[in-house]
Amino acid sequence: MNAQTPKPESTRPSAVGSAIVRVAPALGEPVIRTLTYLGAATQLAATTLWWIWQAVGRRNVRLGRRALYAQIIRLGVRAIGVVALVNCCIGMILALQMAPPLEEFGQVDMVANIIAIAVFRELGPLLSAIVLCGIGGAAIAAELGTMVVGEEIEALQVHALNPIRFLVMPRMLATVMSLIVLCVIGELVAVASGWVMGVYVLDIPSTIYINNTIEQLSISDFMTGMFKAGFFGMLIAIIACYNGLAVSGGASGVGRATTNTVVHSIVCIIAFDLLFTAMFYRLGWT
Repeated sequence: MNAQTPKPESTRPSAVGSAIVRVAPALGEPVIRTLTYLGAATQLAATTLWWIWQAVGRRNVRLGRRALYAQIIRLGVRAIGVVALVNCCIGMILALQMAPPLEEFGQVDMVANIIAIAVFRELGPLLSAIVLCGIGGAAIAAELGTMVVGEEIEALQVHALNPIRFLVMPRMLATVMSLIVLCVIGELVAVASGWVMGVYVLDIPSTIYINNTIEQLSISDFMTGMFKAGFFGMLIAIIACYNGLAVSGGASGVGRATTNTVVHSIVCIIAFDLLFTAMFYRLGWT
């Protein structure tokens, strides 16, 4: 009898291989899209910072003060009321929420310490940035997106005008400066509203509340909050400008850019807030 010839191995891919082939594009495409987005936004930020450096260091490059002032009024001044209202409510909420557990230990007056630390280190810059990204970031993305749809960006380039210099630079400067000022206003309002609740509702003596607040805070608490506010302002401006300049698809594209700006800004703000908090903790600044 002839020896039985072995059957050739099946050339069909295994079930695991087929699953990898199906899943790989689904996983790879979002990663590539995210990395492309981050790279392009970083390049936009670097180019904008370069133009700011040129405007500050060279006389032949104008800063565009009128455009800067107009953006500060449009982004910062109009957001003062909302930022003050949000921080006022937060100060009162913190006072009422922290009083019951502290009362069990006879330390109700420590409400002042908790509000001061929470507001100046975290909630002041964080809440102000979130409010501004909803008010200013969305407006920047919609405005630039409308200019892209109306082919105004191409018109600037035809006249040898750099869109980053004339459109992005003043908006970034205005957003950073506005958010720093809004952060200070929000922090003062939150502490003041906490004082009102502490003195008139929780029966904490006004002198004790003020002294606890002053003794608890240090210059590092204030400076770390201002650093966060400035960086968050740059994040909001870059994300809004990039999404606005990348608009395609007409009016629907403007809507997508506006929505993406708010979502991306909030996610990035919270992520970098965690990063900075961990960094400051390791450096002993908390």
